Amino acid sequence: MGQSLVEMAAGIIQSQCTSKNMSTEEIMSALQSTFKALQDLQTAEAGGAAGEAVRATDISPSKSIQKNKIICLECGQEFRMLSPKHLKSHGLTGREYREKYGFSLRQPLCAKSLSDRRKKAGKERGLPDNLKKVIAQRKKAAKAKEKAAKPAAKAKTKKATAASNKAAAK
Repeated sequence: MGQSLVEMAAGIIQSQCTSKNMSTEEIMSALQSTFKALQDLQTAEAGGAAGEAVRATDISPSKSIQKNKIICLECGQEFRMLSPKHLKSHGLTGREYREKYGFSLRQPLCAKSLSDRRKKAGKERGLPDNLKKVIAQRKKAAKAKEKAAKPAAKAKTKKATAASNKAAAK
């Protein structure tokens, strides 16, 4: 079982007393201030969990993605990017999170500044132009495949009709 706040404060002050000489008044003062600090931490921890849950539901999805941070709508934590590991802790994938809160499936789950920096880096490397070239090559390859498949299909139908004619003639 955990220690009470008084026991924790006494342990802290006891370790301070062993490292330096303290008068009785100093010990009492330190004990009171340490106890008060521990109480404040405990109330902040208890109230913080409830406050985060309220804050997470108060913010709208459109306002959760900000310039330098993104706020998880599940727990209210702030990040530069919602990682798959964090979303997994809520039992969600990126796709499920986007669908649940009405984001576009192409919406990056990161701060706008990070997204802009990635876009800029991609443009500097020439990704849009390279992507256009690859798409054009794939279209040409698909058309060439279609043209090659049409004569082969015609040849198969000619062979099939010839075979059926021979069978009918017998």
